[in-house]
Amino acid sequence: MSQSEDNILGRHIVSAFDDDLIGIQSKIAEMGGLAEELLSQALEAIEKRDTSLAEAVIKRDEKLDALEMEVEELTTTCIALRQPMAQDLRVLISALKISSTLERIGDLAKNISKRALTFDRKRPIQITHSIVRMGQRTLHQLSEVLNAYTSRDTARAVAVWRKDIEIDEMYNALFREVVTYMMEDNRTIGMGSQLLFIGKNLERIGDHTTHISEMVYYIQEGKPLGDDRPKGAPHGLDLEDE
Repeated sequence: MSQSEDNILGRHIVSAFDDDLIGIQSKIAEMGGLAEELLSQALEAIEKRDTSLAEAVIKRDEKLDALEMEVEELTTTCIALRQPMAQDLRVLISALKISSTLERIGDLAKNISKRALTFDRKRPIQITHSIVRMGQRTLHQLSEVLNAYTSRDTARAVAVWRKDIEIDEMYNALFREVVTYMMEDNRTIGMGSQLLFIGKNLERIGDHTTHISEMVYYIQEGKPLGDDRPKGAPHGLDLEDE
């Protein structure tokens, strides 16, 4: 093979690898957009007592599961065939981890929607507004970290990582508020319990956004972000969802 032919082949391989990376990152962007949408609709279902919307979120989570499988297949094939190094390898490793994280966020949005299905049968209480506020803060953090991933903005990613303490503190305040309602009026115990599970799911979504932040930092810097993230003081029960 002549040097000219060798150069052409080399450019073709590089171009094919670049196409693979673009395709994988496009799938991640699609997953991120869907995860945002599912969380937003789950919160709307709570606020409006909209059981039809909650059921739609539960159903659409299947799409997020399918996309995760596509990302996993594309990424593992790319690693096997292209044998990437340095930042390219970090991009692919992070794609696997981020897709798994987004799939889990979808599961948590689905869990929130399942809880919302019971709300139209319960007498409304003021505490629902606190859940929605916490949810909107969590949704904002998710949107910010996905934008940081797209733009490879480490400063933005670190800002999300540090602000997770706000979600922790909102959950702690919510816990105290809900428990107070339940103690004062035992008719609110059923709905209050559902709200505590929703709050815990939102707090976990906040934790997942920090994991994406860490992946953005890892892609760009080639090292872990660290383990000194500010955290709110633990409060209440460590609730486990279904």
